[in-house]
Amino acid sequence: MTDIHNMTAASYNASRGLLDLKPDPRTADWLLVSNPLYTLGLCLSYVYIAKFLGPKLMENRKPFQLKNTLIFYNFFQVTFSIFLFYQIGMGGWFTGEYSLKCQPIDYSNKPSTIRMVHASWWYFFSKFTEFFDTLFFVLRKKFDHITTLHVIHHGIMPMSVWFGVKYYPGGHSTFFGLLNTFVHIVMYFYYFLTALGPQVQKYLWWKKYLTTFQMIQFVAIMVHAFQLLFIDCNFPKLFVWWIGSHAVLFFFLFKDFYQRSYRGGKKAASNKSKEESLVNDSNGVSSKQNGAVNSASKSNGVVKDASDYYVSGVNGATQLHQRLKDQ
Repeated sequence: MTDIHNMTAASYNASRGLLDLKPDPRTADWLLVSNPLYTLGLCLSYVYIAKFLGPKLMENRKPFQLKNTLIFYNFFQVTFSIFLFYQIGMGGWFTGEYSLKCQPIDYSNKPSTIRMVHASWWYFFSKFTEFFDTLFFVLRKKFDHITTLHVIHHGIMPMSVWFGVKYYPGGHSTFFGLLNTFVHIVMYFYYFLTALGPQVQKYLWWKKYLTTFQMIQFVAIMVHAFQLLFIDCNFPKLFVWWIGSHAVLFFFLFKDFYQRSYRGGKKAASNKSKEESLVNDSNGVSSKQNGAVNSASKSNGVVKDASDYYVSGVNGATQLHQRLKDQ
């Protein structure tokens, strides 16, 4: 009879961990967290501005250059990412309090736990700052970069992270934020250097490895998240699937971009600089190497060859190859 009772309790706890959502009282009244309509409203406004209002307002205007603005923006993103990486790390991952194998959510008010809760909110807030990626596309009239995939990605991320801050601000899922902010440090630093001009761009030979680095990130997140499906860990399975599914999606998008860019055979190699110019050009900054001017890939006004596939999207790649065919 005791065994039956234990099995019933275990079954109840498992189903509760999968389906039951109870707001964390520590973040209940925080900015943009108390009501999902605030975040939803900002996300919908972003979509409207990116796809409709922005292009309409810029229709009869010349594109802005924004070189200095873009340099400052990417420097800010590097600094902000360093701050987030440090805070998430000191919230548990760097102090030995967190386990890579299984890390339940700590609902106490001890200092390190509260630090992680605050770091989770700042990571959530950072997703709104990334709206500027699209705003710079609009101001520079790079409307071909504002694909449906790009808008969906940026438009849903604040809402997706909102659930974490509202219900699970800490624990196993923060590994995603730890890795992602570290990748953003490297990524935005690369964009910052590229925005400085051709005199720096010629030293940025490592863009191919930035794509590889990003794919490794997604594999690590997948393994880290999905391992909880095979072990007993007091962490919501719903969020395990949510995080793991995001990692799977972006891994295959980056993988497809990598294969198109670097392993497409002789034909792809001969068209490589042409493809980069068509798909990724966004601010007219060229990279000069060995006397040749190769238009490097850009996103939000700076070079983004290494990560632009998920921004430009499958539709963008299809349009690219059609344009190459027609020429």
